[in-house]
Amino acid sequence: MVLKVISAENILFEGEVEKVSLPGAGGTFVVLPHHASLISTLVKGTVSYEHNGHKGEVSVDGGIVDVDNDVVSVCIY
Repeated sequence: MVLKVISAENILFEGEVEKVSLPGAGGTFVVLPHHASLISTLVKGTVSYEHNGHKGEVSVDGGIVDVDNDVVSVCIY
């Protein structure tokens, strides 16, 4: 699946991932390939992702996430 993390100024990350953890208002939630479509708000925390055994993360102050057709689009504040 593809993860895109963007702010008003930059594309912070765009690439293939196998797993994404996101800081939702109700707690951290995980998106895996073939996840059902969803839109959610994000709170301050860390977006973590994994690809081929490598891990990465982006700190966020909040934002929204849209998951659709194996594309996870994260727009952060």
